[in-house]
This record gives sequence, C-alpha cells and structure tokens, in this order.
Amino acid sequence: MAWCCRRWRRVLICLCMPCCCLVFMYIFLAVLITMSMTSVTITQSFNEPTTSHFAAPGASGNDSVAPVPKTFWEQHLPDDAVWNKLQRSTDNHFNSILYPSKAKKVSERISFNDTLLKQTFSNIMSLERVKKNLEKLPREIKRFITNMQKRDYPVLIRPRRVCGAQAKHETQPPLILLAIKSRELNFKNRKAIRETWGQEGWVQGQKINSSDKQLVGGYVRRVFLLGKESSADLGVDITDVLRKENLRFGDILQWDFKDTFFNLTLKDVLFWNWFSSHCGQTHFILKGDDDVFVNTPKLITYLHNQLNKPQVSGTLENFMIGDVILAAQPNRDKRSKYFIPPSFYKGVYPVYAGGGGVVYSGLLARRLLNISQTVHLFPIDDVYVGMCMVLLNSHPLHHPAFLTFDISEKEEDEPCSYHSILLVHKRTPEQLVALWTDMEKTREQCKDAPLRDT
Repeated sequence: MAWCCRRWRRVLICLCMPCCCLVFMYIFLAVLITMSMTSVTITQSFNEPTTSHFAAPGASGNDSVAPVPKTFWEQHLPDDAVWNKLQRSTDNHFNSILYPSKAKKVSERISFNDTLLKQTFSNIMSLERVKKNLEKLPREIKRFITNMQKRDYPVLIRPRRVCGAQAKHETQPPLILLAIKSRELNFKNRKAIRETWGQEGWVQGQKINSSDKQLVGGYVRRVFLLGKESSADLGVDITDVLRKENLRFGDILQWDFKDTFFNLTLKDVLFWNWFSSHCGQTHFILKGDDDVFVNTPKLITYLHNQLNKPQVSGTLENFMIGDVILAAQPNRDKRSKYFIPPSFYKGVYPVYAGGGGVVYSGLLARRLLNISQTVHLFPIDDVYVGMCMVLLNSHPLHHPAFLTFDISEKEEDEPCSYHSILLVHKRTPEQLVALWTDMEKTREQCKDAPLRDT
C-alpha cells in the first residue's frame, strides 16, 4: 500500500512541476512588464512638461520651496530660439523636483556666481544645430552672443568719492543716487543735468499735494555710467578729456566694454555690482538715460512718503516704480534698433518698467545683482531687469507721473504741467535747462499742483 502511494506521488509531481513553472514564469513576466510601463511613465513625467511654461522653483506648491512664479519664456520652442535654450538649460538646474537641494528657496539664497551661466552657455553653443542657426542671425545679435557670457570688465574711470558725486559733509544717509546712462561724447547732456535736476548735495522737497504739512529734503548723489567707444568710431580719442571731466566733477564711472545699445544691459549688471560694494546706506536709485527730465524736489517728497509707510523694510526689498509696460511682444521689425529675431528669442516679454527712467530701492539693487547671476544677458536692458524681477517674485509699480513716452501737446502748454510729474523722457540739453528755469519761476505759482494720481 505504501509502495502504491509513493508511486502516485511521483506521478503527480512529474505532472504538476511543469505547470507550476509555467505559472511562475507568467507571473514573473507580468511583473517585468508592469515595472517597465511604470518606468516609461515616470521618465515621461520628467522629460515632458505638463504645462506650456517651465515651472520655476516654487510653482510646484511645495511649502518648503520659495514662492517663485512660472517663468515667462515658453518651454515648447523651435530649436533656433537661442536665448530660450540657454535660459531653459540654466533654469533646469533650479527645478525643485530634479534638483531639490539647489532649488530650495532660490530667490532667498544669499549669493550666486556666474559659473552656471558659463557652463550652460558652453554646452548649448557647442551643439551643431545651434552653431548653424547662429549664422542666420543679424550681425549685431551675433556680436552680442559672442560676449554675452562675459561680465568681468575692468573699471577705467572711477568717481572721485566712494559713491559718486556727493556733498562733502553729509549729516544723513543719502536718500537717492542718480545713476544716469551716458556716452563719451554726450558732454552737453551731462552738463545740463549737473546744472538742473541732477545737482548733488542737499535737495529740498516740494509738496506733492496741499495736504502735505512738513517740507522734507534729502541728500542726493550722482554718477554717470559709461562704456568705451573706440577711437576709430569716434574719430578722436577723448580719454584724457573724460578724465579731466571726472577730475572736476567726480561723477564718471566707466568700464572697458564697447558702449553699444545692446550692451546697456551690461551697465545695469555692472552698476549693481559697483553699487553693492560702494553705496551701503543709499536708500534709493534713479536709473535713467541722459535725455530725461526729473522733478527732483517732488521725487524727494515722494520717496520720503515711501519711507514713512508701515513695514517699510519688507516693502523696500521689492520697491521699483516707473512707467510699467505689460504683455509687450519682441520687436520683429528689422529696421528697428529694438529688433529681436524669433531665432534668438521666442515668447512674450515680462512685465517691466520703461528703461528711460525708473526708481528702485538700494535693497532691491542688491537682490537684482544676486539673481542676475542665474539669468543670461538679454539685448534689451529694461526687459532684462523685468526678467530678473520675475525670478525675485517682484513686480514694478506703475505711476502715471513717469512719462517715458512724453507728455501730450495740450499738457505741454499748461503752466503747472511739469510740476505734476516726476519724470519725462526725450529732452535735449537745451530743453532741460529751459524747463528747469521755468519750473523755478513758477514754483510759487504751482506749489499746490498735485502729483499725477496713481
């Protein structure tokens, strides 16, 4: 009987073993297929963005990451959008999912350096398809790209004092530094500014409206920002003339880079660096062109009002005011100096303040310097500042008293029209002097003229 049981057991084992092996093999294959499909899904989730814009750190909704908004440059772009490819390559290093240790609180980190910009520039520019597309770009854009990763230019001329032209015995921290973009041959512009709205030292404020009871004032400093123009282009070497001008007025800051329209962005970045090292206590900066007219007395009063607001320290970290431009598109007209071809940049511009004249805090200038180390240079300076502001999660405030697109003809003839503004663009040196003289004559008559309302 026992012998019979053992015989049947051997038969059952011989019959069942192949079936069990087949079952186990099917289970194993099913697990492999499931894991493979999951891997593909995960890979796609990293490589294929779920939105049409690249999500900058903080957009993921994770409370541990700083609240930085989505970038304005699009993710799905043609291969020939050179700037977008460069910036996207840089942005990817701050993706809060791929690089959590780097991305955490990006906008609040103490310091960056430009190593990452140089690395991504080298990587993207070495691609063959990018090299081919570069040949199709306009000459000025190609020149810009050649040097866009360079930011370390030596200073040729420095202001006589630490932070520009200033009063000899300042008894208070300076309220504002007038940082004016100029060019070597614009002697008349600089002279007119020094004689009118750009005088350094103590400046008395003026009432903004009839409710202002106490007149205030503040110390003003001044510096002109210049690049270098070649003697061949100018037909003369004016280096010695500029040095003598600086010896007399002490307000020239010149770097050794070619002073072109597309290099105005360099002036911003280099100025932020210089300001952060030399102008520790300065509250505000007016950055403008040398063809703007500024109502300095009313600007002094306006800025004092900002300092007197509650929780001012938090406000000043993001303070920028001017003529704000929304949803601007790149200029595609080849005849325009603002021309940006689609092969270089694709997408809309961020919100930005017109570069003719804008006011921002010294605290913000230092933050802009820091975040600019993560943003590739862009040929249009005010747009570039807007790009940096986006990554700081800050937005410029619009004020109708900043007229970067001029004043209407009707208002031009009104006696107190210039007493109601803070800044107007596009004035010749002769017009600056005439406007200032007229404002001095009508100051008493227009003392109650209100500032243009926000």
